[in-house]
Formats: sequence, structure tokens, C-alpha cells
Amino acid sequence: MRRIIASTYATLDGCIDDPHEWSLRYNDEAAQKYAFELTLGADTLLLGRVTYEGMAQAWPNMGGNPYADHVNAIPKYVVASGPVDTAEWGPATVIPGGELVGTVGGLKRQDGADILIWGSGRLTDDLAAAGLLDEYRIWLYPVIKGGGRPLFRPASTCPVELADAVTFDSGVVVLTYRPTTR
Repeated sequence: MRRIIASTYATLDGCIDDPHEWSLRYNDEAAQKYAFELTLGADTLLLGRVTYEGMAQAWPNMGGNPYADHVNAIPKYVVASGPVDTAEWGPATVIPGGELVGTVGGLKRQDGADILIWGSGRLTDDLAAAGLLDEYRIWLYPVIKGGGRPLFRPASTCPVELADAVTFDSGVVVLTYRPTTR
């Protein structure tokens, strides 16, 4: 069975919005290698509508390197309760919000590599509640933003266990947690 991994950038004070404004200066060579290996281990991206629409503005214009070429080539599934224009960044399929658990459960049972989620929100909360989320990879950056969109919400509540921690010279720490049933 495939693993579903939510990979999210967060500040030390738990904010996740606008990572392009605070994360780039900390992405040293070792962190980039880790991100590349994590991404190459996945053959599917699962995204919420807001994350997809934001990334669809940038990723189609990137390419010419193995990381971007892989991201642009793999199937993307966009969870949305309304219409989404997927013409700009494909291959992409929209999953209606009400079909999330059944569709993603089916994807997880298919043969293949990991399914990677970029971002965090209702999508990760719903998958964790349904027992479909296997790992949180939280990229903790040495930045205090002082306010913004939080990494977790009240609906995120679930027990987790620390599975791994990787520290980079830049001060970034990737914490891997797995939901438990305790």
C-alpha cells in the first residue's frame, strides 16, 4: 500500500502562509537534496485547491532540472468543492470534496510510489481523521513570523509519534510524525 505524506513548511511559531517570503534563504544543499529525494519517492501529488492554484502559477514555468521536471510530469489530484482550472498545470484531476476519502483510499491501494501532499489544511485534517494520512513531514524554519495561517487547527487534533528528525546546517529541522491510534 502506498504512503500518503504531508510535507509542509512552517515557521518556528507555527505559521505556514507565504513560505516563499521566509523559507528560500534557508534551503541549503542538504535540504534541497532531502526535498529532491522525498519528491522523487512520490509519483503523485495531492493538493487542496488553494495550494494547487498558487503552485499552478509558478511550476509550469519551471523546468530543465530533474526536480521540477518530475513535479511537472507526475499526476496531480486537486481536492475542491467547486470548479478548478487544471489546464495550466497537469496532468491534473479534480476530486470533489465529498469524494475525498473514497477516491484517496482507492489511490492509496493502487500500486505505485508515495503520494505527496504539499501544504496543510482541511485536506490533511480529513485524511488523518479517516486514517489515510501516514506521515507529517514538518519542515521547521528558524523564523518567527509573529502571526499568520497556523499549521494546525482544532480539526487537526490527533495523537502522533515522532518517527524521525533531520537537522540541516541552515537551522531547518524536518520532523516526521506518524498519526497513532493511542
